[in-house]
Amino acid sequence: MSNRFTSSIVGLAAILAFSPAALSYAGQRGAGANAAAPSPPHDPKDLSGIWTKTWRTLALSAEVPPMTPEGQAKFNANKPSYGPRAIPPALGNDPTGKCDPLGLVRNLLLEVAIYPMEIVQTPRRVLQFFEWAHSWREIWTDGRDLPKDPEPRWMGYSVGKWEGDTFVVDSTGFDERTWLDHFGTPHSDQMRLQERYKRLDRDNLELTMTLTDPMTFTKPWVSEKKIFKLDPKAEIQELFCVPSEEEAFNKKVRDPAGGVIRN
Repeated sequence: MSNRFTSSIVGLAAILAFSPAALSYAGQRGAGANAAAPSPPHDPKDLSGIWTKTWRTLALSAEVPPMTPEGQAKFNANKPSYGPRAIPPALGNDPTGKCDPLGLVRNLLLEVAIYPMEIVQTPRRVLQFFEWAHSWREIWTDGRDLPKDPEPRWMGYSVGKWEGDTFVVDSTGFDERTWLDHFGTPHSDQMRLQERYKRLDRDNLELTMTLTDPMTFTKPWVSEKKIFKLDPKAEIQELFCVPSEEEAFNKKVRDPAGGVIRN
């Protein structure tokens, strides 16, 4: 697990070492589709399938909203291994170094850059499966409301509904230990997220997100439009983050590379 993920993200490190606008990874899976061919018939309210990422910015947008003093303090305390503040992973505190879950936003922005995501629809809920760490989230579509005072969860609590041909998902109840991206951008447990999915044609799924967190940011953070590409031949592989393997990798490889020797 560590070797596969590390070999994938090492190639990203050089790209991610400058500014958010330059932080990019060109997803290559499913890139062979003929864009000029007419799109086959599709149901705009059917989001099912395995999707890969096509956008380049590994954040909601290249421009991060101004942070509150509390948000800035949390940002300063986070020590990422990518971007302009990068330090050796052995000296950082990225939650993934302990096999902690990425969280929803980071999964959507980063994970699909390397591995695919699958959407499955049922009458009462929509499920999203992420290959990285073999994780998933559920979006309830049975008419329920979001919980008023939820116990924080890694993926939050989500409810969805259709507005015309757009699937609108509202989420709350996020665990504030997750980062929003690879660069240590924080959030609080008061964060709310709205995702808007629209199937443009059979092969392209558009996503826009609005993140609201007054404890961390002085204004809502509206994402650029993100486009997922359908990959009919892909399969979700078993790719767990195994704590014992991660610990062994950190001790044998990551820590010595960063000049840290642990007993």
